[in-house]
Amino acid sequence: MERVCFVLRVRPDRLEEYRERHREVWPEMRAALRETGWHNYSLFLRDDGLLVGYLETGDFEAAKAAMAERQVNARWQAEMAPFFEGLDGAPDEGMAALREVFHLD
Repeated sequence: MERVCFVLRVRPDRLEEYRERHREVWPEMRAALRETGWHNYSLFLRDDGLLVGYLETGDFEAAKAAMAERQVNARWQAEMAPFFEGLDGAPDEGMAALREVFHLD
């Protein structure tokens, strides 16, 4: 299983709304993530807007490609895009993946 960690930056003036939106992620979005191989997926948000995401998947590129084909993902990304700083496209296209340097099993 591939472990993936990524970062994005949420606009400071949108932090609370971002948290609120993620308290009620659409059921069809949750289902699409599961169906396309996003497992043990978590988002962590620091008060300055740093967003850290973590997931496990068999193949991250394949999981991203499968989500890109889902209509619900296009709707979700369009709604989430205004929350982020420094993106030219959709948030799922702007995730900056981090290289794993240590793992304790």
